[in-house]
Amino acid sequence: MTGREDTRQDTGYEERLRAFTGRELRPLTPAQDPVNQPMIRHWTEAMGDTNPVYTDAGAARATGRGGVVAPASMIQAWTMRGYAATVSPPAGRDGFDELVDLLDEGGYTSVVATDSEFTFLRELEPGDHVAVRESVESISAEKRTGLGTGRFVTTLKTYTDRHGETVATQRWRTLRFRPAPAPAPAPEPVAEPEPVEEPSPPPALRPRPAINRDNAFFFEGAKQHLLLIQRCAACSALRHPPGPCCPECNSLEWDTVEASGRGHVYSYVVNHHPRHPAFDFPLVVAVVELAEGTRLITNLTGVAPDDVAIGMPVVLDWLDADPDLTLPVFRPAPTEAP
Repeated sequence: MTGREDTRQDTGYEERLRAFTGRELRPLTPAQDPVNQPMIRHWTEAMGDTNPVYTDAGAARATGRGGVVAPASMIQAWTMRGYAATVSPPAGRDGFDELVDLLDEGGYTSVVATDSEFTFLRELEPGDHVAVRESVESISAEKRTGLGTGRFVTTLKTYTDRHGETVATQRWRTLRFRPAPAPAPAPEPVAEPEPVEEPSPPPALRPRPAINRDNAFFFEGAKQHLLLIQRCAACSALRHPPGPCCPECNSLEWDTVEASGRGHVYSYVVNHHPRHPAFDFPLVVAVVELAEGTRLITNLTGVAPDDVAIGMPVVLDWLDADPDLTLPVFRPAPTEAP
């Protein structure tokens, strides 16, 4: 019988786990620094939060506040232990270390965070000195999850100010679970007769476009190596991708014009994943702005990804992907001789 099986049948183990409910994991620990304006500014700049009540005392007072306040979501930042304590943690053990040891004893050696629930009771102001303590709120019975068998552990962090008043609470829930067993080693290979050579499978086809009555003309034209642009019959505005109604004048009448095939790279990305057998990777996908003013998404050919540039002149080429699909692609425009 394995140690894990002993633990699962040991009622004493369950009692030891239950005894952690309500127990303090980490004692009241004050933040290294009080709430201060420089850290608030660094936080808001990093997060892209432009609310002026965090950095402008006048704007904050205009809202009825006494001055600038700290973003509520910074509450954890004030009490984090910092880089030095992370790389060189202080000696000694606390209740959290003991809980981890007990869960490891039961085989729950893997962990994943599931959710965090904050309650904010008041805003923090520069000069506030925050402290935090953490205790166990609950440890669930053993559960079967998609990751494996485990237990949900919920802890409660209570944040207080220098007067001992609670300013925020955080319920933090993790799943401690047993990792899946390692796969059994593959059996030794057995000599087999020489395989009979089979014909290679046909090449993969490019995904089919979704063709409807509005865009069928585009793909029919491509089969004839014609790049067609939809044109409003009422106001002559060009549009792509095709649609049933003119966005300029709302007319439902339209015809087409043939594009010159000249344009430039408006934007592009280089795709490496996910790989599809019908494409060659890396794959340059570009938004090409045609000389006529409309844009279309297409592939670039005849150019290395590192040589593509925004604004690069390109000209139309054609990809006859298979007998049923022809698509417009673009390649770099030839350089004119001086």
